[in-house]
Amino acid sequence: MAIDGIGIGIGLRARHYRDFLEHKPKVDWLEVHSENYLGDGGWDAHVLTTLAQEYPISLHGVGMGLGSAKGFSMAHVMRIKALVNRIQPFLVSEHLCWGAIQGQALNDLLPLPYTEEALNVVVRHVDMVQDALDRSILIENLSAYVQFKHSTMSEVEFLNELVARTGCGVLLDVNNLYVNQLNHGHSAAQAIAQVNAAVVGEIHLAGHCVADGVVIDHHGDHVADAVWDLYQCALRHTGAVPTLIEWDTDVPALSVLLAEAEIAAHKAAPYCRILEGA
Repeated sequence: MAIDGIGIGIGLRARHYRDFLEHKPKVDWLEVHSENYLGDGGWDAHVLTTLAQEYPISLHGVGMGLGSAKGFSMAHVMRIKALVNRIQPFLVSEHLCWGAIQGQALNDLLPLPYTEEALNVVVRHVDMVQDALDRSILIENLSAYVQFKHSTMSEVEFLNELVARTGCGVLLDVNNLYVNQLNHGHSAAQAIAQVNAAVVGEIHLAGHCVADGVVIDHHGDHVADAVWDLYQCALRHTGAVPTLIEWDTDVPALSVLLAEAEIAAHKAAPYCRILEGA
């Protein structure tokens, strides 16, 4: 069921390559982690190139570290550009985070202090990326397990200002908002209401877990009921936008992901026009 030509996507994972190559299951679009497909050859690149002829593709990056004061790499951006040119994705996105210091990559999505100084760093890097790619990108809000006392604005205020200064869009991760609500007391519904609805270009939905009193955004379970409720809150604010079912750990059978996508499509239907014949 296609929704205004955008609809509901799922993450393409190696476990499901054969399912997609052999059976072409019905799903509106696929998202991949950009860094898994930077090579010019190999099986992964072959699968993505093949499936890009059948499905719209969204490239979701985890390695730019847009908030890294030292460690942001234009060489990495140029590798992403080569992938963008090869695949021609309909969306390109990254995280609002930092991940490198003193030349060392930390292999994590680390939260920023929401200050004017940090904003200037991210603005500069987003401008550089968008100039290099010759297109706008989406920036995703983060699930964070620490927060900085010297922040002078909320994450949403930071994102809204980033959008105003760079022309980028927002990838609104609803599960991340809920995880931060449980861990830090921030209202997820209030954050949704405050984000600039006109620039939300994608929504992520995922599962989470509770471990030792901390809620972890592990992308390894069904979307929780509370997150589904927040999804509908987001749809009332933004209207229907491309929505992803994100499942990265303990990846289940493809049928499970497709069933989650059907739930999302059902919940999104009242907020959009369903394309005839789709």
